[in-house]
Amino acid sequence: MGATVQVERITVAYGKDRPALRDVSAMAVPGRVLAVTGPSGAGKTTLLWAMAGLVRPQHGAVTVDGRQIADRDQAVAGGVVLVPQENGLAAILTASENVQVALIANGTNPAEARRRTAEALDQVGLTGQADQLVEELSGGQQQRTAIARGLALRGTVLLADEVTSELDAANRQKVLDLLQAEARRGAAVVFATHDPQAAAACDAEVHLVDGVATVVR
Repeated sequence: MGATVQVERITVAYGKDRPALRDVSAMAVPGRVLAVTGPSGAGKTTLLWAMAGLVRPQHGAVTVDGRQIADRDQAVAGGVVLVPQENGLAAILTASENVQVALIANGTNPAEARRRTAEALDQVGLTGQADQLVEELSGGQQQRTAIARGLALRGTVLLADEVTSELDAANRQKVLDLLQAEARRGAAVVFATHDPQAAAACDAEVHLVDGVATVVR
């Protein structure tokens, strides 16, 4: 089953700069896709990083099923999976190896890791590229590899940061369908995007402008 992520009036600042997030609240619940929208620099990535335990708020709290998330280790233990905007792949490994390494590091046995890797790469249309080095893949193929890794991990929470930015229309729709399928599996899905059409396909939306959030629906 999925887990509920509650963001309670968090403020995040990097150094002495103006806060990237100011008194932001949001909630992601199992079975639904939450869109986080807003222009570049609005704070979308920072919000997902806070949910993933990568940044700690100066004020407020992030909880997963009521347990406060203080760091990345706690988030991972709570089943929080992050597909980052800059894909986070190892260029010298193949697409398949990138997914398998993440699964094995998460405690999956090698045989199951191979099975889930093949399934996830097939879901994103990359079966034919499984044995190619990531550095040989196009930007869109790398993005889909990162999505496959996130899907294969089967988290209780899936955070996806601008994961359709380099995809054509057909693959963008495929990824949106996969995010909806993750929600139907029971995960709480959070999808940061600047694409209004993609956001409209989600179940709820939080809009950020200059670090301030408005619940749209």
